[in-house]
Amino acid sequence: MTRDDAPASAAGTDEPGSLGGDRLADRDIELLESLAEARRRVEYEIAKQVVGQKEIIEGLLITILAGGHALLVGVPGLAKTLLVSSLAQSLRLQFSRIQFTPDLMPSDITGTEIIEENVSTGRRTFRFVRGPIFANVVLADEINRTPPKTQAALLQAMQEMEVTAGSETYTLERPFFVLATQNPIEQEGTYPLPEAQLDRFMLEARITYPSPAEEEEVAGRTTTDLMEEVEPVLSAAEILEFQGLVRRVPVPPSLIRLAVRLCRASRPEAEEAPDFIRRWVNWGVGPRGTQHLVLAAKARAALDGRAMPDYEDVQGVALPVLRHRVVTNFEAEADGQTAEDIIGQLLDLSEEWT
Repeated sequence: MTRDDAPASAAGTDEPGSLGGDRLADRDIELLESLAEARRRVEYEIAKQVVGQKEIIEGLLITILAGGHALLVGVPGLAKTLLVSSLAQSLRLQFSRIQFTPDLMPSDITGTEIIEENVSTGRRTFRFVRGPIFANVVLADEINRTPPKTQAALLQAMQEMEVTAGSETYTLERPFFVLATQNPIEQEGTYPLPEAQLDRFMLEARITYPSPAEEEEVAGRTTTDLMEEVEPVLSAAEILEFQGLVRRVPVPPSLIRLAVRLCRASRPEAEEAPDFIRRWVNWGVGPRGTQHLVLAAKARAALDGRAMPDYEDVQGVALPVLRHRVVTNFEAEADGQTAEDIIGQLLDLSEEWT
């Protein structure tokens, strides 16, 4: 199915209606064109430092435009940290990196109160020293290496957009994105994120090895002293404006029904669940996953400069949005079925629903 014929099959003659909002105004159409051009410039700037990984970059941009957070999974040496820092530079955002370790404390992330003494009066007062969470782009490196108590400090900031210290609550500056990394091959001494915490990440992006040609370019480029600097493309104010635009992008009611049915079909207790879901899945996608699926589809369309998402947008974001939300059982493991395989079968079924 192509994007040209997808609206006819997925949306039919539906208008956006009350579910998706009104049609975009002329100003928003201009913003869409600006966003598509900005996307090309951002990708060009990141390519100065990072070779390939176009799908991962698109996923991160979708997450940022939708106001979500992303989980990056990949073995060491695949430039996860470089990718995130290059993205922050291209967006002219404040970047902060937190290396998660078993002895990391919540205050090491959020900040702590210290006692200050006035030399002239001798009066002592508390002053809050902000931690690395107070940035626009926060890289939580190897988030699964720290205990749940410290993980929770970060995840609370992700959900509430606030940090509480003592009796004071501090609001995090927007835009605010957490990009957490995990190493899938080294599990000793780790604390896997519970499913309820994983659900707070909009998508899970899996970074794979580069192709032979890309690896040759990496080896040639990184062993010289001729690395190009990443130039900023967008400001924080422009990103916030584009985030508002994504929220205003209309969605056909049929596409929302499709997203809801897709997520409900992943739940083994639901009437819509096919037999293979009841057989292989312990826990399916919750309502937050449905919201993220629709938002990600809208952001994907906006990145392309299109005024409305279609079936292919839902299909294109379904795997990274849903795979960390589907919990398989022992029977699935015995049958060699992964969450990705199960979502793939659901997407095959969804073609019959349109």
